[in-house]
Amino acid sequence: MKFFIDTANLAQIQEAHDLGVLDGVTTNPSLMAKEGIKGEAAIIKHYEDICEIVDGDVSAEVLSTDFKSIIEEGKKLAAIHPNIVVKVPMIKDGVKAIKWFTDNGIRTNCTLVFSAGQAILAAKAGAAYVSPFIGRIDDTNWDGVELIAQIAQIYSLQGYKTEILAASIRSALHIVKCAEVGADVCTCPLDSILGLLKHPLTDIGLAKFLEDAKKM
Repeated sequence: MKFFIDTANLAQIQEAHDLGVLDGVTTNPSLMAKEGIKGEAAIIKHYEDICEIVDGDVSAEVLSTDFKSIIEEGKKLAAIHPNIVVKVPMIKDGVKAIKWFTDNGIRTNCTLVFSAGQAILAAKAGAAYVSPFIGRIDDTNWDGVELIAQIAQIYSLQGYKTEILAASIRSALHIVKCAEVGADVCTCPLDSILGLLKHPLTDIGLAKFLEDAKKM
């Protein structure tokens, strides 16, 4: 399973990269705004900076919701760097745009997916990635990880090549559960990735080793 970091913060991207486990980055307008990135020129420059750090796919989200505007915006984003994947919302015009992008050699990430039916449409249209938001599903008292498992089973049975990118990850446990049920990618905050490092027995064991080393 590949690890993407879900942020627009360059320092956090660099830290995940230095850890040696980073395969890519996902962003969205909210994450860009959080870093104070405003205006088309600034956004393009920020994507360029991200692509200089990460040798992997970088999802760049369109802001448009109609077919023509999604296409025009997506073409500009894809031109920034070969690693850019155009992130398109799961709406009618979004699916049409994903098909157009696929036919024209531009890879896409279908975002805001909350059902297996939506995931099927994204795969049929040729999306490189589909992004189910499991944390938000959990917020509605349904099981987000179960949706990942359902999509993984359907894609396996039907031979779809679209990769399942588990999004809206809330914890290290989410990452482990997504790996168990067949997610191809998880995208999450840096804290969730670092959370995988932590276990009280590791801390206790290391403290004991260090204490014993002082006696040598």
